[in-house]
Amino acid sequence: MRRQRNVKIVATLGPASDTHEMIAALHKQGADVFRLNMSHGSHEEIRAKHAMIRAVEEELGSTIGILADLQGPKLRVGVFAKESEDLVEGASFRLDLDETPGDASRVCLPHPEIFAALEEGASLLVNDGKIRLKVKTCGADFAECEVVFGGAISNRKGVNVPDVLLPLAALSDKDRADLEFVCDLGVDWLALSFVQRPEDVDEARVLTKGRAAILSKIEKPSAVERFDDILAVSDGIMVARGDLGVELPVSAVPPIQKRLVRRCRAVGKPVIVATQMLESMIDSPMPTRAEVSDVATAIYEGADGVMLSAESAAGSYPLEAVATMDNVAIEVERDATYRQIIEASRTASRSGIADAMVSAAREIAETTDVKAICCFTHSGTTAALTARERPRVPIIALTPLVRTARRLALSWGVNCVLTEELDRFKLAVVSAVRAAREEGFAQETDFVVVLAGVPFNVPGTTNILRVAPCDERLIFASDPE
Repeated sequence: MRRQRNVKIVATLGPASDTHEMIAALHKQGADVFRLNMSHGSHEEIRAKHAMIRAVEEELGSTIGILADLQGPKLRVGVFAKESEDLVEGASFRLDLDETPGDASRVCLPHPEIFAALEEGASLLVNDGKIRLKVKTCGADFAECEVVFGGAISNRKGVNVPDVLLPLAALSDKDRADLEFVCDLGVDWLALSFVQRPEDVDEARVLTKGRAAILSKIEKPSAVERFDDILAVSDGIMVARGDLGVELPVSAVPPIQKRLVRRCRAVGKPVIVATQMLESMIDSPMPTRAEVSDVATAIYEGADGVMLSAESAAGSYPLEAVATMDNVAIEVERDATYRQIIEASRTASRSGIADAMVSAAREIAETTDVKAICCFTHSGTTAALTARERPRVPIIALTPLVRTARRLALSWGVNCVLTEELDRFKLAVVSAVRAAREEGFAQETDFVVVLAGVPFNVPGTTNILRVAPCDERLIFASDPE
């Protein structure tokens, strides 16, 4: 299903979008990847959503990516005798391991690992940062705090600890069970929450055993500090601005977003910008102007994907939200300023033959009238490197592996076509020009660039580039063998 844009749209499924008909409508409207939020729903409910996506994929003959988003460790306060209390600015408030219901002076925080890491002066944020506590004194089982920002605190509200590296693994017991379930189910991407260090990603890598690509969610200050190390061991990145905006000053999030997107682009790994992109469309059929500008900013930066969360999962207007993203993307990518920004922010990489080949393909596309860059790929690397170049023409990725095609559904500008296994370059050229014509990217009188590797069907061997006519008779005339 050809899109009129390069950036991809990720839509979260939930109560508002968990039927076959709605999933099909969302994909037709513009959703390229569907997100399964493992924080909500049983394994059987997740299995049912997965089956519906695959049924829609077969019905429409269109490759669809599936992203399973693990919950990660959840840090929460305990319960209150009156269910909630009002904390007053300047007052003292104690957190401890005593499970007795809390009051206006204290509450249980059932996470000894937090107390083990706390230091005097550290901040604790409760209820998405609405309440801020500053640690005055602390020990192995308590923290005496001053209320910096007060407000209502109630049962089991979430806690963020932005100032310290917590001795917690990114994978809880629930996450490990969910990971095994969705990998066996056959998801394409696994989003890893609560990443603080590259070792968190390494642990998930061992457990996935290659069954899914790993997308690291950047939602903690420690992950920002060690971003390059985390990026090196990840297959992709999600800039999770919601938690970043809680644990860091909100003014710091936009420049962090820009830096992270550019670093991902430089190494050719997909990056999604997520959280509160069209938040008002949960209840309104129209977005705010600020939200539209926010989506446009991510697209101007060259992000591979933009994501809808509650807008498509639980909102009243899921189709309208996807349509809005689609329309914004089309308008932005038509803007001459978009190409100027994309090309000015391109980072040159010439570390090997494959890098040189995809760079040459992009330069040919910019200086001639070729209609598309066609690349044969087994692992998806050639297509991902081509997407890193952000060429002005469409990218057609031809692969015999449906798994590779589904993962590439998240990569900027990549249009996937399933093909048979090939063992000769001329057959690859013929397959490429046929795909370009059949998918509407070129006509018989046009030319395309073809990228492939010899020997065939061996990952990482991109070493041939040809500018080919889309008229097969000319191909055979110039190369009768």
